[in-house]
Amino acid sequence: MTPPRSDASALNQPAAYPPLSRRLREEGRVLLDVHILADGSVGEVRLRQSSGFDRLDEAALQAVRNWRYLPARRGDEPVATWYVQPVAFALNR
Repeated sequence: MTPPRSDASALNQPAAYPPLSRRLREEGRVLLDVHILADGSVGEVRLRQSSGFDRLDEAALQAVRNWRYLPARRGDEPVATWYVQPVAFALNR
């Protein structure tokens, strides 16, 4: 089975940095469990590991819900699968 890919679509925009989180200098990495459907759309998103900041976690969840993927494949057939998607929030120093 070939795993799904999120880097194939230029339509996937990075998660918007919440303005208050930026002002408070909050940074972190969110891990999400993403159910990618056979058509490449996102069926469900769950928080796997928090960044430690609710605002960053919610921004990551909202962004990934709208992403598109190249779905996993079993041979030539696209299949639905779960994928762990990291989303990083880092301020330029």
